Amino acid sequence: MTLIGGPIKVALVDDHHIVREGIRTLLAGWPGIAVVGEAWDLAGAFALLDDVEPHVMLLDVTIGKEDSLSALPAIKARRPDLKVLILTMHSEGETVRRALANGASGYLVKGAYSSELDIAIRAIASGDRYLHSSITMRVVDDYLRGNADIVTAREREVLVLIANGRSATDVSLTLGISAHTVRRHLANLRTKLGLRGRGALLRYAFGHDLVRSIN
Repeated sequence: MTLIGGPIKVALVDDHHIVREGIRTLLAGWPGIAVVGEAWDLAGAFALLDDVEPHVMLLDVTIGKEDSLSALPAIKARRPDLKVLILTMHSEGETVRRALANGASGYLVKGAYSSELDIAIRAIASGDRYLHSSITMRVVDDYLRGNADIVTAREREVLVLIANGRSATDVSLTLGISAHTVRRHLANLRTKLGLRGRGALLRYAFGHDLVRSIN
């Protein structure tokens, strides 16, 4: 379920006509999603913000010779409520991190299945982040190594206890905080690490020895 009343209005920004045409045709068959505008350069992307007021913008990393990631902060400043999904062939960790740092809500490579594009659009429209499955762990690894201090000591404590099978209520009693605060810490961790769902967070904790490193 999204936070948007009515269909999710999507704007397509890509300098390849055949790509825009293919995505537009694909999205036309999905309920609750409507393509409301297209652009082939950044000037057109800015115009769409005022002309059609999209909820979600699908944006390539490069538009012709223009670097769309450099323009992303200005796009977000013009429309802070806009959710931007990067849709590109580039999957380098630094590019992904730069996109997220500049305001993107999601990142999907063009080799993804159409079902993942559907999930990504609906996820970011509802306020979540979405990273393509093929790049998530690589990016999170780099992100955690380079930004370990962004995860607070209390968030780490909560993660250790949850990963050890404790419920939110048990954690709240152990740490002397409310169950609501425990859930908020878990939500913050998922946002910081770009993960969706408690299961993904726990898999990351066990798969990357994060729990052992905190103990």
